[in-house]
Amino acid sequence: MSNSDIAREYMETWNKRDFDHYRSMMHDGYSYTGGDGQKLSGIEAGIGVAQMFAGALSDGRINVKSIHEAGNTVVVEFIGTGTHDGDLMGVAPTGRSLTLPVCDVIEIRDGKIYAEREYMDVMTMMQQLGVVPAAATA
Repeated sequence: MSNSDIAREYMETWNKRDFDHYRSMMHDGYSYTGGDGQKLSGIEAGIGVAQMFAGALSDGRINVKSIHEAGNTVVVEFIGTGTHDGDLMGVAPTGRSLTLPVCDVIEIRDGKIYAEREYMDVMTMMQQLGVVPAAATA
């Protein structure tokens, strides 16, 4: 299985909400760095992030657009979609739909996800949820 295949399976496993398999795909040294730049270490921290998004967007989907592999690093570009029907980073459910481009930079070691750095525009996400006003247009 190529590193691209591992990354694609990882994304699809989140879509299936198969968190036992998701956990099994993570390396013992797993770390997650989110859009806020905070690094979380450990498999349980990664599971916590995945379950937080799954709980906040019960119909949430990862729609992979492209995968680029360079050695042990895989870049996954995807569109995250869903309806905000659960707590999301302290934001109460709004019932609004969310469509957000995301880029994950994933490092793979020993056939498992070792490090995940996720880049997304949190401001756009909060605007779509109606928590932050949209910027004025010229």
